Amino acid sequence: MITQHEIPLRVRYQETDPMGFLHHAYYFTYFEIGRTELLRAAGGNYRQMEESGLLVVVVKAECRFHRPARYDDLLRLRTTVTRVTQAKIEHQYELFRDDERLATGRVTLAVIDRTGRVQPVPEWMKGEELGANAGSRAEP
Repeated sequence: MITQHEIPLRVRYQETDPMGFLHHAYYFTYFEIGRTELLRAAGGNYRQMEESGLLVVVVKAECRFHRPARYDDLLRLRTTVTRVTQAKIEHQYELFRDDERLATGRVTLAVIDRTGRVQPVPEWMKGEELGANAGSRAEP
């Protein structure tokens, strides 16, 4: 599985606040789009995963805002899988306008079943270089 992916995003009018800046809540929406597209680019599919009984839930999310994005800016989002444990996947995000970094973020996901019980991260979701470290710290 690939562990890094980039996508373009354009700031839409409805995503801005009254000052014309990208509203802070949409950064997390962009992060979700980034990790979904990373999984898709790697040949994975959240729908199929959910149909098999596994769900991925956010257990931690943070964002650091460096510079504002504005309406109609063309942005580039880089999503990187930084760590995989027995039951968690950590992503890092970098949002750019041209070469200017606008925001950085981190999100930790846990894999659960439909009853809410923590499940192991499926082997196919582990990047080659990260998979070797999977389970090295057995934290749910």
